[in-house]
Amino acid sequence: MDAHELDRLVAEIGEEILARCAGVAPTPISARSTQGGEGLNIPDVVCPGCTQRCPQTCERKSKEILAAGAERLSASDKLTGIDASIAQSIDHTLLRPEATASDIRKLCKEARKYGFASVCVNPYWVALVAGELAGSPVKVCTVVGFPLGANTTAIKVAETEGAIRVGAQEIDMVLNIGELRGGNYDVVREDIRAVVNSSHAGGAIVKVILETALLDDNQKAIGSTLAKLAGAEFVKTSTGFGPHGATVHDVALMRQVVGAEMGVKASGGIRTLEDVKSMAAAGATRIGASASVKIVEATAR
Repeated sequence: MDAHELDRLVAEIGEEILARCAGVAPTPISARSTQGGEGLNIPDVVCPGCTQRCPQTCERKSKEILAAGAERLSASDKLTGIDASIAQSIDHTLLRPEATASDIRKLCKEARKYGFASVCVNPYWVALVAGELAGSPVKVCTVVGFPLGANTTAIKVAETEGAIRVGAQEIDMVLNIGELRGGNYDVVREDIRAVVNSSHAGGAIVKVILETALLDDNQKAIGSTLAKLAGAEFVKTSTGFGPHGATVHDVALMRQVVGAEMGVKASGGIRTLEDVKSMAAAGATRIGASASVKIVEATAR
């Protein structure tokens, strides 16, 4: 039974409870699917002109069920008022080295439930995530050259190609931080370009991680420019393993440098809905977070 069928069954059960409470002989659930339509047209129960037939979204029906003796009502995540636009801007992330297969499956289940943009994991888990997310709009995201950015370009390309082969659709690569700080900009650009070319050949997009906590503003601006010149789709603030994560200042600076043509991903230390709103106001179009569930549930409150 898929989620749609489950939601429908819950709705039908609620209708039957209300019919019984009202003293109306309900149509047996098993017979409803053969009567045409959605099987929920019970004139004595549905409010005239009402389109909210599910008890979880109708205030009157909820009150009647509670008055009949129910202590609690269950609601689908699709019916709880969560702001989908915020959920769809978040990469649901788990990059801790101690993460287990069970942790990764839980991450994927949450991503499907809340409709996050992607699940972002270390390369080892990409195949598992691709299997868990099959058939859903949630993308598979992984990291390359993570978290130091100091691997050779050949290794970064190999990581990228291997990840795409088993299902990765988004590549978050760490640029060569040392070479950026040292002023070897051609090396940095070509490092990014090689990953971009491999990613695009496999149908994936690239987000370039600057690790802004290790750079001054001039280096942040140069790094963002090099990512744009190399053809990446996003610039990203942080790995989450640096001295600190995203700041409003850094996001605003990166947005100013790359303009409207690229995405800006804020990541690292984003734990609240207020953090997300601040980053979005500064120019972030994607958020990397491990506190994603807490954040989106706060939108419903």
